[in-house]
Amino acid sequence: MKVKKWGPAGFLNAVTENRELRTENRELKPVLQRVLYTLPVIWLVVSLVFLLIHLVPGDPIQQMLGEGAPAADIAATRHAYGLDAPLGQQYLRYWKGVLHGDLGPSFRYNQSVTRLVLQRYPYTLRLTLASLLVAIVLSIPAGVRSAQRRNRWDDRLLSVVSLFGLSFPNFALGPILILLFAIKLGWLPVSGAGSFANLVLPALTMGSALAAILTRMVRTSMLEELSQDYIRTARAKGLPERTVVYRHALRNAMIPVITVLGLQFGALLAGAIVTETIFAWPGIGRLTIQAISSRDYYLVQGCILAIGLTYVAVNFLTDVLYSVANPRIRQ
Repeated sequence: MKVKKWGPAGFLNAVTENRELRTENRELKPVLQRVLYTLPVIWLVVSLVFLLIHLVPGDPIQQMLGEGAPAADIAATRHAYGLDAPLGQQYLRYWKGVLHGDLGPSFRYNQSVTRLVLQRYPYTLRLTLASLLVAIVLSIPAGVRSAQRRNRWDDRLLSVVSLFGLSFPNFALGPILILLFAIKLGWLPVSGAGSFANLVLPALTMGSALAAILTRMVRTSMLEELSQDYIRTARAKGLPERTVVYRHALRNAMIPVITVLGLQFGALLAGAIVTETIFAWPGIGRLTIQAISSRDYYLVQGCILAIGLTYVAVNFLTDVLYSVANPRIRQ
């Protein structure tokens, strides 16, 4: 049996590898903990979606077949869709379908709910991400400028503009943008989702209110960071003002902004229902309205479940982004 002899170089390499492994484990542990915390939330979301839909009054089978349908046909159709089973059995069957990617059939479209949701989900995700991009592009420069020019004319002007943006809901701003840019000026299409031009007005409608919120948040956070000692030290070292503001102060000021972005993502998904209806955008929000009007139980469940799980995933990513934006949180 040979005994491995350690030299100075081998010993140092082993110590370095062990230290790197412990560092990776420390960084991976919080992520795994957040995943475990997310699992009960997913269970709660799925359970609430199932129970709330079954508490809604009305018979979807009656509406699908019509008021004059024979009782035997109604009973046979209800049995075919599994709606005559006890609630507990339906709940277990629903969970089994969720785990296998089967959300049931749609009464109205006579297709798989999973297929319908997957067809419409990319449109809603595209609209939501475009709205976030609009909000970030508008709010961060405006908030930083407002903090740098505190209590001056441009700071007061940006405060008035942000307050004006908060005062306009989606259902009011959307028609105004259509009248101005689509009908009067003719620059953009009124509705549809055929090209990039179709995305501009819905993204502006959803992103404007969020931009107003983020502008005020960025301003408040930047005012706090610009008064810190490390900012005065950076300026005393002769660093350019742009480097001090955007590389040092803004990065630390982004923690509350990321929190608001994560929370407002769910608000954007909810606002997409109104915006998609106004602009005839073929996303999950419009599909949800159509499913509710036709009392399509399985389709409503699938749409709400997709929105809820997306919100949970975004909150998880928000927690992960905290450590990226601020290394002190990793420690």
